[in-house]
Parts: sequence; structure tokens; C-alpha cells
Amino acid sequence: MKQRITVLGSTGSIGVNTLNVVALHPSRFEVFALSASTQVDLMFEQCQRFEPVYAVMASAPHGLELAQKISTSALKTRVLSTPDALERIASDERVDAVMAAIVGAAGLAPCMAAARAGKRLLLANKEALVVGGEVFLQAVRDGQAQLLPIDSEHSAIFQALPEDPSTWAARVEKIILTASGGPFRERAIDTLHRVTPDEACAHPNWVMGRKISVDSATMMNKALEVIEARYLFGLSPAQIEVVIHPQSIIHSMVQYRDTSVVAQLGTPDMRVPIAYGLSWPDRVESGARALDFRALPTMTFNAPDAQRFPGLQLAWEVLAGPVGSTAVLNAANEIAVAAFLDKRIRFDHIHRVNRETLDALQVPAVADVHDLLAIDAQARAVASELLRSLSL
Repeated sequence: MKQRITVLGSTGSIGVNTLNVVALHPSRFEVFALSASTQVDLMFEQCQRFEPVYAVMASAPHGLELAQKISTSALKTRVLSTPDALERIASDERVDAVMAAIVGAAGLAPCMAAARAGKRLLLANKEALVVGGEVFLQAVRDGQAQLLPIDSEHSAIFQALPEDPSTWAARVEKIILTASGGPFRERAIDTLHRVTPDEACAHPNWVMGRKISVDSATMMNKALEVIEARYLFGLSPAQIEVVIHPQSIIHSMVQYRDTSVVAQLGTPDMRVPIAYGLSWPDRVESGARALDFRALPTMTFNAPDAQRFPGLQLAWEVLAGPVGSTAVLNAANEIAVAAFLDKRIRFDHIHRVNRETLDALQVPAVADVHDLLAIDAQARAVASELLRSLSL
């Protein structure tokens, strides 16, 4: 039987790479549904190529535009743009696996739906865990879903850990997340306030969307990954370490009690963890170039500079705070990064907005996902208000 897949965020870099891997294995995978935000033309091309049952656009106007294109073709794909559309295609009984690649907190609801429906959930949306935390993990447990990490770092950790999770606490000393350091790891710190959006999005190793590229430049992306790792692997925050590895060859490591270190290596190509997640526990061709150890550059490792990357430490701070603190950090960062990309604030203001939002907001008690979404909304309002006091 073919594995039927829903791809949430199919026009983004993770979604495109997922479809590239799927196309390599037509006898093993088929596309059930796709979703996108605004890229109608690319979505139409994907529909033509993969003929999904459903295609979801985030807004009604974009949905209408796509429906008009599909009506002129021989496609039978049905276009949806209703508020519950993402949850529908994530939880449909015909779906086996869901690639969750929607950027930001917007991906939480369909991830929760997939979890409750017991799907194989391929998690490229780190915000589902950053915002959802234990509430999201409880949905995974209740639905008996299968949660597999797709971020290159978390996939690397997953591959380096023992197969039996019940042994992790006794055998694992710590996990070590590697970080490229982004485009500014050697730039003079006193010039970072002059960074432009285009400079921040020019990642030296990975091809990514603009928001995640900015997060990599500030290392907020790594802060979010620390939070995600805490929930994915059930280790204490003190057992998570970050090291700068500019070559992006070692994708992350596990250090065991006997001081042995197991690492996962590969080319910086997201098709590798995507292929692993789709085929686990098997391994299938990913389309990525293999490492040539005879041609590898010298690999270097450094501790992150707290002055250059002040946002990284916020990960451990919010993990030590009340439940919901991680949602505050994520929401503030989404607001700040959007403002920077719109050229309304400076690059160095991103951390200031995050820091001041955390300081300003008192996190209420959390009982369910509705409480988390309320905290998310409140944090966005606080961060948006803080933007008014900043200028270029």
C-alpha cells in the first residue's frame, strides 16, 4: 500500500523538498493533500504534477484564484479555503502521514488535529512544540500518533539516540545541537544594527524561507530548537548544549554517560531528514549528494558568543518559567522578525522586542490549547505595541 501524505506548507522550502523526495518513490508515496499561503501559481503546478485530492489556500481570494485555474484543467483536485481546512486535511481518515511545514504558530492547530487523529506526524514546524509543549505532546499520546522530527538537528539526534526511549535517561549525558552561526558569526558586533533583511536572509549553507533565515542570523532559530529538543526527547534543559559548527557537516550529536559521542553527518540538504522521516524505520534515496570525506573542509567548533547572539539564552530562561512562557517568546519573535523584514525596525531590535515582551507579560495558568493560543495573541499584542517605540 502506498503511504498517503498531506503536505502542510507545500510551496515553502520544506514542502518543495518533500515533494521532490516523494517524486523519487512513486510506488511508495502518493500525495493526498497540499496547502499553501499565497503562492497560487506554484500550488497549481504542484497540483498538476501530484494530483492531490485537496488543495488548501490560506485565504478565500487565493483559493478562488486556484479554483479558477483548476477548473480550466482536467484536474479533479478540490480547493478548500475554509477556517478548518488545514485541520481537515491533516486528520482525514485516508491520510497516513502529515508533513507539518507551516512556519509559525499557525501550524499548531493542524498539528494538533493530526496528533489527535493518530497520524505519522513529520514535524518540521518547531512552533507546534514551542507553543504547544506538554499540551501538544498529550495530544500525541492520546491519539497514539507517531511523532518524527524533520529539522536536520532533531533528526540527527533521533538517529543518534538508542532505539528504546525508555533507556535514554539512564544512558544519555547530553545532546549537542550544532549551529552554523548564520551569516554574521564573524561580522563586527558594533555593525549588526546596520544589517539589512537581504543580508540576514543570505544564509551561507542552507536554502530556507526568509523568516527562518532571519532566525538563523539571530540564532533565535537555535533557541527554538533547544525548546523543541526539550519536549521531543524528554531531557532536562541542562542536558542540551549548543555549539557553533560553521561547516554544517555534523548535524548534531549525543554524548553518552561513558563520554562516547555519536554524531550524524551529511551534506546540508533537507531532503536527507525528510526522506528519513517519510520512510522510517527504513531508509530510501533522498536525492541529496553524498559526503566525500576526501574533499571535506576542516571542521571547526566554537561556543556561541552571548554578546553576538543574546537571544539564544532566552531558551533556557523560558523553559525555567511558567508553562506558556515558550509561547510568549515565539509570538514576540514572529512579530519582531516580520517588522524587521518589512524594514520597520533594525536587526538588533529583534532581541529587544523579545526581551521586553517576556518582561512585560505575566503568563496565566494554562489548561489547554485555547489557553496557549490566548497567550500567543496577548504576546503578539504586547510585542506590536513595543514596536511603536522603535524606529530605524
